[in-house]
Amino acid sequence: MNMLYVGLDVHKATIAVAVAEDGRRGEVRSQGTIENTPTQIAKLIKRLVKPGQELHFCYEAGCCGYGLQRQIVASGHLCTVVAPSRIPHKPGERIKTDRRDAMKLARLNRAGELDAVWVPDVAHEAMRDLVRSRGDAMEQWKSCKQQLQSFLLRHGRIYSGPCCWTKKHYTWLAEQKFEHPAHQIVFQDYINAIHDAEKRHEQLVRQIKDLLPHWSMKPLVEALCLMKGISLIAAATILSVTGDLRRFRTPMQLSSYFGLVPCEHSSGNSVKRFKLTKAGNGEGRRVLIQSAWCYRYPARVTKLKEPQLSVADKSIRDVAWRAQLRLSKRYRRLLALGKKTPVACAAVARELTTFIWEMGQIVPITS
Repeated sequence: MNMLYVGLDVHKATIAVAVAEDGRRGEVRSQGTIENTPTQIAKLIKRLVKPGQELHFCYEAGCCGYGLQRQIVASGHLCTVVAPSRIPHKPGERIKTDRRDAMKLARLNRAGELDAVWVPDVAHEAMRDLVRSRGDAMEQWKSCKQQLQSFLLRHGRIYSGPCCWTKKHYTWLAEQKFEHPAHQIVFQDYINAIHDAEKRHEQLVRQIKDLLPHWSMKPLVEALCLMKGISLIAAATILSVTGDLRRFRTPMQLSSYFGLVPCEHSSGNSVKRFKLTKAGNGEGRRVLIQSAWCYRYPARVTKLKEPQLSVADKSIRDVAWRAQLRLSKRYRRLLALGKKTPVACAAVARELTTFIWEMGQIVPITS
């Protein structure tokens, strides 16, 4: 059966279509532009289908989501969602149009030069959106705090306590008075914005906890929570962007997915390694770096995790304890070698992903 490779350059309102015939020297031609609607996509599929020919669609991952991929797969054809950052580019290319992009996708798809991204199912994508919403609420909460502090600094109101956003700090804020009514209104508006953002964040956290029992990743989330430095929200964030960890063949692939591996430029006898690639998922990398900071302290089981560890499976407990022993020792050793603290935490985070990967291999995932 012959294969027809279809490249789609997807935009909000339109889709540029190109096809590449099977074979090394098969013709690559444009099929024009269609509207980005399910009806027009169905008509396109019907028009391209021929007896004895299979269709293989591809398009770049982007803001339009996975609805197009699901519609094509439901119609019985192949569809690959391509990682935009991994598409080969020629240095001499100076012209970029939708038509050329679609033809390029079709040609590279035929050559097998495109890397596919993982497409979550509808339930997992919904949970990932909920976790992302909590992250957005956290950023909004932090932004409101920064706006209030900037306002107070402009008016010479500086808190002298050891730590902000404690009960003493809020008491100090309540004692602040401004002579001009407009300044008092602005001050109170910033305070109200902080409280509203905090309530929104807390509500989303509760929703994540309430919906966790209905998520297929629940057993693995609970297992990761047994590891030092990983809370329920951190575990949910990591798994929402990775999905089933068994799709990564090696721990290094998972580290690379989060951009925690160093850049390298080696040739001949010269070996040069640089800072982290940061080419993977930024939110997951941030959570892992934060978790790695907890391994500055010696390995021990806290009161918070003891009840959970006592009822967990022995294989899961062993992984969590080995991670503590290994990573705490690793952090101290890196500091003794003269490494800076951020560098040591990044190295610990990279090794932490190996234990997370191991957890993903032994914990069964419910369907």
